[in-house]
Amino acid sequence: MKSIPENVLRTSLRLVYANPEKNLPKLVNWAQPIAAATGRIQEKQWKMIKRITQDPSSGGYGLIMRIIHQTDYEVLEKIVMNFVFNAAWFGSEQLEKNRVEMDMNIPWAILMDPTSACNLSCTGCWAAEYKKTDELSFQTLDRIITEGKELGTYAYLFSGGEPLVRKHDLIKLASKHNDAIFAAFTNATLIDDEFAEDLLSVKNFIPLISIEGTEEMTDARRGSGVWKKCIHAMDLLRERNLPFGFSTCYHAHNTEYVGSDEFIEFMVEKGALFGWYFTYIPVGEGASLGLVASPSQRAYMLERVREIRAHRPLFVLDFWNDGNHVNGCIAGGRRYLHINSHGDMEPCAFIHYACESIHGKPLVEALRNPLFKAYREHQPCNSNMFRPCPMFDNPELLLDMVNQSGAQSTQRIDSESVEQLYAKCKPIADSWEPIADSLWEAYQEK
Repeated sequence: MKSIPENVLRTSLRLVYANPEKNLPKLVNWAQPIAAATGRIQEKQWKMIKRITQDPSSGGYGLIMRIIHQTDYEVLEKIVMNFVFNAAWFGSEQLEKNRVEMDMNIPWAILMDPTSACNLSCTGCWAAEYKKTDELSFQTLDRIITEGKELGTYAYLFSGGEPLVRKHDLIKLASKHNDAIFAAFTNATLIDDEFAEDLLSVKNFIPLISIEGTEEMTDARRGSGVWKKCIHAMDLLRERNLPFGFSTCYHAHNTEYVGSDEFIEFMVEKGALFGWYFTYIPVGEGASLGLVASPSQRAYMLERVREIRAHRPLFVLDFWNDGNHVNGCIAGGRRYLHINSHGDMEPCAFIHYACESIHGKPLVEALRNPLFKAYREHQPCNSNMFRPCPMFDNPELLLDMVNQSGAQSTQRIDSESVEQLYAKCKPIADSWEPIADSLWEAYQEK
C-alpha cells in the first residue's frame, strides 16, 4: 500500500516542477478532499496551505517557487520523498503507533555528534566542554539509524565538534540509508568541490551553515576568515542547485542584525532556503553571561521570525520562540534527542546531563532511561509556549528532573552541576517571564 501514495506523490511533484505557477494551485485543490479523508490534515491547515499556494505575494509562495526553480530535480524528488513521505507521513504514523504501544517517548529526529573534534574554537560554543577525542564509530552511527527507522524515525541531524571532519563517513551513511533525510550543522570550512559533488550524488543530505551575521560578527566568534569560507561554501552549493540552510546563534551583540531585512535578503541572495535561529545559552562553567540576549532582544526575534515567514521567501525557525507550534519542549525523545560523541543519551544538545549510553544496548532500550521518562512526565514544561525550555525558562524543572533521575554531567572537561546551571539560568528565566507572559496573552487573543 505504501507504493500507491508514493507514486502519486512522485507524479504530482513532476507536474508541479514542470509548471509550478500553473499546476501548484490545481494540485492543492485536487488533493484537498483526498487528504481530508485520511484525517491527517485539518481544515485550518488546508486553509493555510491554499492561502500560501494561491497568493504570489506571500512569503510561503515565494519560498515554494524558489525551492522548485533553484533545486536540482532529482535532489528535490529525493528530499520530498524522504522528508514529506517517509519522515512526515509514513514515519510519523509509525512513530505515533509505537509511542502508544510502548508508552514512551520516541523521537521524530535524532541529533548525533559523529566527533567532538573541531577545526575552530568559537567563543561560547555549547560543545566546547566535551573531550576533543571522542567519536561515534561508523558502525554505531549506522546501528542508530537502522534501529531508529524500525521505530519510524527517518530524520537524522549531525553536529559536533565539526561533523564534516567525518564527512566521508556521513556521505556513506546517507548513501546506505537513502530512504532517510540527513542534515548537518557545520561551520562550512570543510565544504569543497568534492563534498558538494558527493551531496549531489546522494541527494538526501542538507548542510546547515553556521553564520553569525556580518563578516565582523562571524569572525569575532569563529575566527578570522571564517565568514568568507561560509560564503564560498554557499556559492559552491548554489552553483550545483543544492538546497541548504543557515544556522544562526543570536546573542547580545548581533540580534538586531541577524533578524534584519538586510541579513535575510543577503541569505536569500546567497541561495539559503531556510534558517534556524538559536539563542545563546551559557552552558559550561566558563560560559560568558555577557553574550546572553536580553529579554527585549528575545522578544524582537519572536516577532521577527513570524514576519519573515509571512513576507520573505525563506522559512525560518526559532528553537525557543516557536514553542507554540510544537506544544512546548520537544527534547527528551518527545520529538528529538541528542547523542553526543561519547555516546551519552542527552535529552537536548544544550542539556549536558545523561543517565544512559547508546553503547551496549538497542536504541529502544536506551530511550527508556529515567531522565527521558522524567521529561515525558513534565512536558509541556509550561502552559506558556513562549517559555518552553526546562533549562532556560523553567530551570527548577531541570533541577528536579536531573536529581530525580540520577543523571550526571556529560561535560568531561569542565563538569557543571545542575545546581550551578540552575543558579545561572534562574535570573535569566525570571527576567523573561513577565515579557513572555504578556506576549503569550496577546498571542492567544489573536
